[in-house]
Order: sequence, then structure tokens, then C-alpha cells
Amino acid sequence: MTEPQPSVLLNTGTRMPLLGLGTFRLQGQEDTYNAVDAALTAGYRAFDTAAVYRNEAHLGHALHCLLPKHGLSREDVFITSKLGPKDQGSKARDGCLRSLEQLGLGYIDLYLIHWPGTQGLQVGDKRNPENRAQSWTVLEEFFSEGKFRAIGVSNYTVDHMRELLKSCKVPPAVLQVEFHPKLVQKDLRALCKESGVCFQAYSSLGTGLLLSNKVVLDLAKKYGRTSAQVLLRWAVQQKIPVLPKSCQPERVEENGRLFDFDICEEDMERLSALDCGEKFCWDPTQVS
Repeated sequence: MTEPQPSVLLNTGTRMPLLGLGTFRLQGQEDTYNAVDAALTAGYRAFDTAAVYRNEAHLGHALHCLLPKHGLSREDVFITSKLGPKDQGSKARDGCLRSLEQLGLGYIDLYLIHWPGTQGLQVGDKRNPENRAQSWTVLEEFFSEGKFRAIGVSNYTVDHMRELLKSCKVPPAVLQVEFHPKLVQKDLRALCKESGVCFQAYSSLGTGLLLSNKVVLDLAKKYGRTSAQVLLRWAVQQKIPVLPKSCQPERVEENGRLFDFDICEEDMERLSALDCGEKFCWDPTQVS
């Protein structure tokens, strides 16, 4: 796989780019095509989707059309998708097959269990751990068959991770969770480092609410960058992969310019000091 941008080495021996395009809320074939086209032009080589985003087919179609245009092959891009909560447990195999069919790419580079719970069950239902264990066994089978090149989880807590690491045959390659200066996830990051799991960030901009934070604005002015670039650079400078999302081509290109500047250590610490455990997205801590 070509490497126009920095990457991290997964425990499977494959590399995952530090920068990927998130496609949450990206709807419609035209918008998806335009965002992917802009991303490929800007040097992105990773794309993140999920069954619940309902755009796997649009992403697959865009890549089928655009990879030849950009002189790229399937092996030049890293594609992530995720098993939906409604497919946890006994429906996991069908969910995995559906993602493969929707994307139409032959294999998926990274496939995650999207959520530790099961749609329709209460968060404290004891079937939740049973279902995610069953789902993981299915992911392991698809991994062994080469249909998934790496497998992992999203939105797992420390307890969920310890449960999985204790029982799995194939260890997770990636944990994808909310991560930004107000939620630095020290315990999860320490567990991932200790276990050889890549810690990946989503919602790096705090659903946009961190863009107007005074510290972020001060640093954006200091470095002559956008607030988004400062927040994303803070993560990738720690070797944490990010997935900024946008349907605006100029914003996609702008968010991708992360590798031509550095934030000094003092300013990195200023950002990290904003940590207060604040979540802007989903909270999985109550899921049994």
C-alpha cells in the first residue's frame, strides 16, 4: 500500500493511515462521491463507514469509480466499517456479509463491533456480553478467512476491553472511541498500549463545540492554522489516528493538512490540560 501520509502499525502487521475520512452523516451518492474525490486528491488513503451510517454502498461505488481516476488500486486504500447494534449476536454473520456486499470491495481492511450493547435490549441486560462475545467469534472467523484484514471494537470501556482481551482468540487490532482535549481517555489509552491495541479517535472536534474553545483559538492564531487543524494535529502528534468528517471538499482538504507543522510540547500540554471527562457523543459506561 502506498503511504503518502504517516501511518501506524497494527498488531496484524498491516499499516493504518493516521488520517482517514469519517463518513458519519454523509448521505447520498453525489455528496459521498464529491467528498471521497476531494479526500483522495488531498492524499487521504483511509475511509471510515458503518452499517448504521447507511452509506456503505455509496462509499463502495465512489471508490470503484474514483480509484482508477486517481491512479490507485484497492490495495492503496484502507477501509473501515462496523457491525450495527441490531446485528449483535446471532445476526452478526448476516451483518458482516451485508457490509461486504454493500461495499463491494472483496475484503474490508478493518471491521469493528460498533457498540458494546444490542439494539432493543436494556443497557443492563445480561445478554449484552453474551451477544458481543458471539459477534467477536464471527469477526474472528471472517478474519481467518481473509475477508477482514483486521478486527476491532468501538465505544468499549476499560471493562469491556478487559472482558474481550481475556476471552478472545484473535486480539482486537483497534479500539475506536471519542477522544479530544476534554476527554483524553488515559485509562483506555494505557490499556491499549499495554495490550498492543491501536487507540483511534473519533469526534476529535467535540462535535464542533471545541472549535471555539479559547485555548484552541489562541493556538490556532499562534500557528496560523484553523481550530480543526490544531485539534487534529494534537491527536496525530501523539500517533493517534483521526477521522475528521465533512461533505465540503474545501474543508476535507483543509482538515488533511496536518503533517507540515508541529505543536510545541508546552502547547500540547495546554490542550491536554482541558481534560474534564466531558463526552459529546454516546456514553457506553452503563452497558453491562
